[in-house]
Amino acid sequence: MKIALLGCGTVGSSVVQLLHEQAADLTARVGAPLELAGIAVRRPGRERPDLPVDPKLFTADALGLVKRDDVDVVIEVVGGIEPARTWLLEALGAGKSVVTANKALLAEDGAVLHDAAAQSGADLFYEASVAGAIPLLRPLRESLHGDRVTRVTGIVNGTTNFILSAMDATGQSFTEALEEATALGYAEADPTADVEGFDAAAKAAILASLAFHTRVTAADVHREGITDVTATDVASAKAMGCVIKLLCIASRVDDAVSVRVHPAMIPRTHPLAGVVDAFNAVYVEAEAAGQLMFYGRGAGGAPTASAVLGDLVAVARNRLTGSRAAKESAYADLRVRPIGEEITRYHVCLDVADRAGVLASVAGVFARHGVSIATVNQAGRGDAAVLVIVTHRAPDAALAATVAELRSLDAVKAVASVLRVEGDQP
Repeated sequence: MKIALLGCGTVGSSVVQLLHEQAADLTARVGAPLELAGIAVRRPGRERPDLPVDPKLFTADALGLVKRDDVDVVIEVVGGIEPARTWLLEALGAGKSVVTANKALLAEDGAVLHDAAAQSGADLFYEASVAGAIPLLRPLRESLHGDRVTRVTGIVNGTTNFILSAMDATGQSFTEALEEATALGYAEADPTADVEGFDAAAKAAILASLAFHTRVTAADVHREGITDVTATDVASAKAMGCVIKLLCIASRVDDAVSVRVHPAMIPRTHPLAGVVDAFNAVYVEAEAAGQLMFYGRGAGGAPTASAVLGDLVAVARNRLTGSRAAKESAYADLRVRPIGEEITRYHVCLDVADRAGVLASVAGVFARHGVSIATVNQAGRGDAAVLVIVTHRAPDAALAATVAELRSLDAVKAVASVLRVEGDQP
């Protein structure tokens, strides 16, 4: 079986190492040797002494490599939309199976890739696109195919989880925790995709598509990042018996699905609350199976390469036997509902003037929008007065409208922070 590898960075290099180190085992599992036909990189002449491959395998012509007649399977670990989309559509159009870790492309153009695979009879596998080494997508796609998944809640970005874990453990600010994450290699030089939630939103779209048999794109996902989470928010969460996590939440209610990514307070008793550092975890709820938890390393060269190799074995076996995996399941075609229809709770921190009638005016705003207040705490006096309000469950649109009106009150100097509260009330 001839393999074309597109990309040889952190993940691609680990794929090459595993192919070399486990060659005998992989041959036994597949039923035929797996051989690299070529490796597409930007600088093919660069020395790579640590990689156990012939330097002649490296090429800058990725499309030419994909088009070669002797290539059976294409592995793509470059990322991004283009030129990866062109390469993979070329491969699938020619009937070549594809293994990819490209979450951004799948979240934007997964439907196009699936259609191309269906038309040519090729396999399209992408376990490595979400949660690294954690076996997650295949259970959703196959093991739970006889059940109805109702909700998927996950921590799927290691960078943000490290930052929020550090803030919780040490009282650091967001900026300080980000600097530590960067120094340790958990955060990229430009961390925007992680800290603003773009990475998690792409993964949420993929999870929702599989869980609910509905095509969901990144554009369907409500997205908020963690840059506005403060040390005060973290301390307030602690006082409530909660911890703050960047969650991806996909849920099914009747004939619609909701998909969102945002920071939220969850009780410390929740299974996801103990997931710290750069680890990932996904909590799946299904009608018959009940509650399932998937946990492990969600990023890094070796963990992600492990998932890639798992997919490679599967598609190589299918190709050898003349079979193929099940096609995309998008029969449900459920409506994706906006965030405003979601039922949730808010934690609102207000900087207010310390004078008579302030609490009554604030409470009146909540009442006008039909939002019930669960708890109110006031700290400080004079110019430093702070109101911390936690609501009961209400439609997100009503909660957002409440916050918008609070900003216009004379007695409210600032809405210092707004966070959703998920899970059972602590």
